Amino acid sequence: MRDGFIRVAALTPAVRVADVEYNVAACAEAVRSVTGAQVIVLPELAITSYTCEDLFWQDALLRAAEEGLARFAELTADVDALVFVGVPVRVASKLYNCAAVLCAGELLGLVPKCNIPTYGEFYEGRRFSAGPEDVTLVSFAGYGEVPFGSSQLFECDTVPGLIVAAEICEDLWVPNPPSTAAALAGATLVVNLSASNELVGKADYRRGLVSSTSARLVCAYAYASAGWGESTQDVVYGGHCLVAENGRVLGEAAPLADEPLVQAGDKPASTGVTTVIDLGLLAHDRLRMSTFDVDPAAAGFVVSPFSLCVRQTPLAGRFVDPHPFVPADPARRAERCESIFAIQAHGLAKRLAHTRSRRAVIGVSGGLDSTLALLVCARAFDLLGMERSGILAITMPGFGTTDRTHDNARAMSEALGCELREIGIAAAVRQHFADIGHDEADHSVTYENAQARERTQILMDVANREGGLVVGTGDLSELALGWATYNADHMSMYGVNAGVPKTLVRHLVRYVADDARTHGNAALAGVLLDVLDTPVSPELLPATGDGEISQKTEDLVGPYELHDFFLYNVLRCGFGPAKVYHLALAAFGGRYASGADADDAAVGTYDAETIMKWLRKFYWRFFSQQFKRSCLPDGPKVGSVAVSPRGDLRMPSDAVCTLWQRELDELE
Repeated sequence: MRDGFIRVAALTPAVRVADVEYNVAACAEAVRSVTGAQVIVLPELAITSYTCEDLFWQDALLRAAEEGLARFAELTADVDALVFVGVPVRVASKLYNCAAVLCAGELLGLVPKCNIPTYGEFYEGRRFSAGPEDVTLVSFAGYGEVPFGSSQLFECDTVPGLIVAAEICEDLWVPNPPSTAAALAGATLVVNLSASNELVGKADYRRGLVSSTSARLVCAYAYASAGWGESTQDVVYGGHCLVAENGRVLGEAAPLADEPLVQAGDKPASTGVTTVIDLGLLAHDRLRMSTFDVDPAAAGFVVSPFSLCVRQTPLAGRFVDPHPFVPADPARRAERCESIFAIQAHGLAKRLAHTRSRRAVIGVSGGLDSTLALLVCARAFDLLGMERSGILAITMPGFGTTDRTHDNARAMSEALGCELREIGIAAAVRQHFADIGHDEADHSVTYENAQARERTQILMDVANREGGLVVGTGDLSELALGWATYNADHMSMYGVNAGVPKTLVRHLVRYVADDARTHGNAALAGVLLDVLDTPVSPELLPATGDGEISQKTEDLVGPYELHDFFLYNVLRCGFGPAKVYHLALAAFGGRYASGADADDAAVGTYDAETIMKWLRKFYWRFFSQQFKRSCLPDGPKVGSVAVSPRGDLRMPSDAVCTLWQRELDELE
């Protein structure tokens, strides 16, 4: 519950048709068997079973159901959870298909089904009436005044942001589900008690409904359907259970799974799914959407409070992605790389066409970022039907340039058919040192930045002379950390990598390398693979005695996989330092990413001290370097995280990070 995490369970107990005593025991056992779940949803009419047909007219069954619910409340009174279970309810002369809502042995409300299907294999309209929206008080199962009506919310007074609504099966399938009004009234979690039978293709459609509804309503959605034990007279029920969060399916119990249907002693087995939802993430997503208007005082909604014990919710069952920018599945990763590559190339093509530039000027270092930018240039020129010889790739060796990166820059430019020029900067920088009185033996920031600014001056002036456009190479991660020299590599006429984080840059280059290898361009593939093997470095300090790179970026600013993880969770999710820290421990603290393939480096493992060290560095750099981001050149946005001052990040350059650092201090 701390950090906004809540464990939710959608369960399908094995029932017997019209055997209330048996079903109550099965439902109670299912609830008690779930460790740590704070919200539990069971299927539609689980107390009686859904397929009782005209037996629902029998007084004996209805009385047993009412008594059975009271017994269920007793059996689950010591379970620290909000529980939803399906039960038939008589009100006056009508019968309603209801969700009974219980917590700590108390019946908090009865939520009736609003949309009664009477088509195909369903004939509910023969027995049940559509539930009213308006909430009234009724007596049921020994409870004197119970709210009854569809316009109900259940709000936890010990867990901020946990507001739960219920709908039943068909309610989800109609054009205007009750959950829409509930979400606009503040519900962050919607549960659905269902009895949806299995047909060919229906599971996919059902999954899509649950997922899309959670996305449209920016909520979590827990769906529990009836399963084995219901009558198979004409249809079969598969026990399909799902939990989704803002469009993402977090957990699923597939219908008709090949699992044992009975346990020891011929005891029917319950099935289902248990996972963790993130209320903090939902709150952030609603907060940032100007078109999502929550009205807590929505007319007609009755809010019933309940309490849960506040405790730490283990994240078991919820995958914390260590590489949130990079899909683990190779097919999805390739699809994303193609999409991003196309966005970059089309953006640059438009800018070239608009400025009537026949040349693109780019500094190539043999490193990852300039490699990706050069590949984007080549594709943009192809899109415009222009000869790649119009791309002017300039390599500018300086005091730290190694043979490896220099040779790779040349080989790549040649493989792509670009014009290559080499302009050494050593003499010009030495003259500059003399002009400003700097000792070349002093390898301070002046020594480094003078080289970076000389390179940018060359690119800008060559572009002017050639009537071209300087293409920037800096990536999103570098911009977030301020790892760029102001008015040097920080500046360009169009920054094609500005929206691409470092962890994804690597995969984009690999994607092009694989494509080149597939299409027989061995030379290009070879040099790209060697670039991928080269340590990330600005090469502004002299190489080692054996000619190797001496200045490795990640030794100075920290691992980019950590910084990209921090960046995503801070900007995309709006999480505070403590939550980011705890998530990083879950993602990197000794386990590997699910679905990583053999070509990927295993996810790094970092101890708590290392994560804290680099998280502090991230916040310090992110705040202190905003002045560089406040005057960024144009560049295409490619994902949900961006730092453009004209779009996603309107941040004051003089903000201090005291509050954020203090929160980290409290963890130590």
